[in-house]
Amino acid sequence: MPVRAVRGAVQLERDESGHMDEQVARLLSAIMERNGLGADDLISIWFTATPDLHSDFPAAAARGIGIVDVPLICAQELDIEGAMPRVVRILAHIESDLPRSEIAHVYLGAAAALRKDIAQ
Repeated sequence: MPVRAVRGAVQLERDESGHMDEQVARLLSAIMERNGLGADDLISIWFTATPDLHSDFPAAAARGIGIVDVPLICAQELDIEGAMPRVVRILAHIESDLPRSEIAHVYLGAAAALRKDIAQ
């Protein structure tokens, strides 16, 4: 089975643990649904958060929706002046027969402005 990568992002309205869990779970669910993925198709997931997010680890949301046996890691985005605030990004490595051109990268809400070229 080919290994692919899928990207996504969401901008949070506020830095609160419950809100982060809700929005990251929503993003992960959309990525999985739009790409026809199940938990067994996930190889690993990288989460990054902008430096203004402190309330929780984005990976906790994945555990909360049942992604429990997939390696997850969190990191902080670079602190770039003028960058969009309160953003969680995802880079997931997956097993999929979809060609690269058919992978659905998911940017929710205002985060769609980050990658208009690939956001679906």
